[in-house]
Amino acid sequence: MYDIIIIGAGTAGISAYKEAIKHTQNILIINEGPWDTTCARVGCMPSKVLISAANRMHDIQTADKVGLSVTSKIDTSKVMQHVRTLRDHFTQATLKDVNTWKKEHKISGQAHFINSNTVSVNGKEYQAKSFIVAVGSTPTFDTQWKDALDDRLITSDQIFELEQLPQSLAVIGSGVIAIELAQAMQRLGVKTTVFARSRKVGALTSPNLQKIAQHEISQSLDIKFEILPTQVKRSKHSVSLTFQEDNQTQCIETEYLLVATGRKSYLDTLQLLNVDQEFTDLKKLPIHPKNKQLGNSPIFIVGDAHTNTPIQHEAAYEGRGAVHNCLNYPAIKSLKTLTPLSIVFSSPEMATVGQSFKQLTDTKTDFITGSISYEKQGRALVLGKNSGAVDIYIDKASRKLLGAELLVESAEHMAHLLAWMISEDLTIDEILNKPFYHPTLEEGLRSALKHARRQLNEI
Repeated sequence: MYDIIIIGAGTAGISAYKEAIKHTQNILIINEGPWDTTCARVGCMPSKVLISAANRMHDIQTADKVGLSVTSKIDTSKVMQHVRTLRDHFTQATLKDVNTWKKEHKISGQAHFINSNTVSVNGKEYQAKSFIVAVGSTPTFDTQWKDALDDRLITSDQIFELEQLPQSLAVIGSGVIAIELAQAMQRLGVKTTVFARSRKVGALTSPNLQKIAQHEISQSLDIKFEILPTQVKRSKHSVSLTFQEDNQTQCIETEYLLVATGRKSYLDTLQLLNVDQEFTDLKKLPIHPKNKQLGNSPIFIVGDAHTNTPIQHEAAYEGRGAVHNCLNYPAIKSLKTLTPLSIVFSSPEMATVGQSFKQLTDTKTDFITGSISYEKQGRALVLGKNSGAVDIYIDKASRKLLGAELLVESAEHMAHLLAWMISEDLTIDEILNKPFYHPTLEEGLRSALKHARRQLNEI
């Protein structure tokens, strides 16, 4: 019997194995498919390569904002090759690491549970004292549409395999992945049309920032809010989309249809009913939100197999932490202790730190909001990227920083500062005693904090 069996070799599973091997050699990791991570292969990294190229091209084309006149021609024919080259660099680094692991610790194949202490792989059974399930997730799509469109319907798993940038692209969805990829494609010269079920873009919950985000992003990206195609058809080299807009039937032709409407877990491959007959609804599994234990079993489900924060650093942290819960079972601890931090690499970037506006209002927390627009912020004006705003949430009683939402240039960097402030349990007064260099984008954070402090002092 193994001390730990890990199922899945993505970010969470790999992190779990690397932690477990420090404590025991009596371990096994089972994986179906590539032995690398979603992040490196089809997620975070290739998308950021594409976005980087798109943003560089956009900066060249909008150089007049900083007093430059550019007349050069931009050739985008090598962009997708560049994306795959760097993508392969990242995946090979992961695979090189995995290839150093002992062969007897690794099995390729699909696992399913026989009971809470036994799994079957390739017709053979393996037992363990505890399990870490890190099977990950896959993009969702309409199977009828897929049947009709075949390879003209793509998800984020296939888009980076395109040999060349398409001439045109339709995108279903307006969440994080949809907005990042749609905006990048549009900036790279691909005629892009977005169909959005709602008016929401990205993941911001602040009504103020959502309104600004919808306006800013739709300035250069054709987003059809609250409109979805009613019919899709394939011709030889394109897709025909029919939809209703302004009470009229409209139709567009596009090379590909990118569906980015969410992901579904691979938990359905594990036959969890063999663990407990009550595990019939995968969406209602009794997985503890903090320690990630499945019911009362010695099974811990980590990473984006079951989470509301499908984020790489969270998955790695959970994978490592689950090892200690397995080794010390039934004495277990919380795996969700990091300050929440999520970033959307749109333009302007979006970020949510700590508790969001929705979370605070849902829990009826008594807080005030400090806000700052970046339209006239000094450093943003200098950069020619003076758009967006920041909302910072402060607890009225304790004056502590609870969270923030950002829609600004370089939100990815400022969000980290705010996350660390929250982790240190700082009050608004302690934060404002820190240095803010001039002229920087971070000065805008100070302005938002001062706006919050003025409101607090008036109470």
